[in-house]
Amino acid sequence: MPAEEPAEPPSLVDPQLRRIDTLRVSVTDRCNYRCAYCVPSDGVAHDRREQLLSFEEIAALVRLFARLGVRRVRLTGGEPTVRRDLPELVRLLRAIEGIEEIALSTNAHLLAAHAVPLRAAGVDRLNVSLDSLDPERFRRITGGGDLGQVLAGLAAAAAAGFTSIKINTVAIDGFNDDEIGDLCRFAWARGWVPRFIEEMPMAAGRTYQPGRCLSAAAIRARAAEIDPTARLLPDQGGSARGAGPARYYRLTGGASPEPVRRLGIISPMTEHFCDSCNRVRLSAAGALHACLGHDDAVDLRGPLRAGDPAAVERAIRRAVSGKRPGHTFDLVGLGGPRKAMVQIGG
Repeated sequence: MPAEEPAEPPSLVDPQLRRIDTLRVSVTDRCNYRCAYCVPSDGVAHDRREQLLSFEEIAALVRLFARLGVRRVRLTGGEPTVRRDLPELVRLLRAIEGIEEIALSTNAHLLAAHAVPLRAAGVDRLNVSLDSLDPERFRRITGGGDLGQVLAGLAAAAAAGFTSIKINTVAIDGFNDDEIGDLCRFAWARGWVPRFIEEMPMAAGRTYQPGRCLSAAAIRARAAEIDPTARLLPDQGGSARGAGPARYYRLTGGASPEPVRRLGIISPMTEHFCDSCNRVRLSAAGALHACLGHDDAVDLRGPLRAGDPAAVERAIRRAVSGKRPGHTFDLVGLGGPRKAMVQIGG
């Protein structure tokens, strides 16, 4: 009697033994901003409407991922709030057994109108992109964005009951490095967590500025200058930590009245975190990317629309089995993928 084939493990584990429990879902590759580090100056080719996954298709895929051990979903874009009826998708995902957390990354331009319905539908956490507190500087980096509208969106989110809000800033030397202290104080005064991100050479380096990437060490040095009487120490506790790639720090002691002064740093360029990667990314058109830094992707839309869930699961496992140890980003701007950030989500 032939031996039985060993059953597939119920959860997703890659060749480096990293357990995948987080899925980032891009709901659109379109955005109402044109941030310089996200959208190449010559633009990108957008998915056609018929290529986009419907909300029901996204929910079907998330349901399968949940059965495979995914517990956290982050909705991204482009800008997810430009997708009509986004709260309906959140409600569908909230009903899936096994999904413990739904988060949203947004530029907050439309958040004033969307905060209440998104919170009511079940979004738990918000990450809001905010690269400057100077209106003119903000307009330049976002290609015409309105800082006042973003601040109104943040205020609306707080009023709607969002208690976990993180402020994401792409730190660029010579552009906004002088605002690290101001951005920290802005977030801390409202009970939010500021996070600073090293710029990455996406879109084959077309959005990257060699020599302008502010390193994690430089970010820490500027954060320490906020209060020279305090110490900047690693801080991995509390609700700030989350489940993503950021490493957190706390200003401890000193004369500041702020009770908690945490900040996060996401450092793909100078202090890699690939060894702890726990996520995969689903594009708006149903392509599963095992790594932000590589272009190889596996199509899930085809087998899903063919009504073959077993083939979808095989495709997911194939993508995870090919997940590489890390990316090949280089400080001079080489080694990045062809895809732009707007096409897969930050």
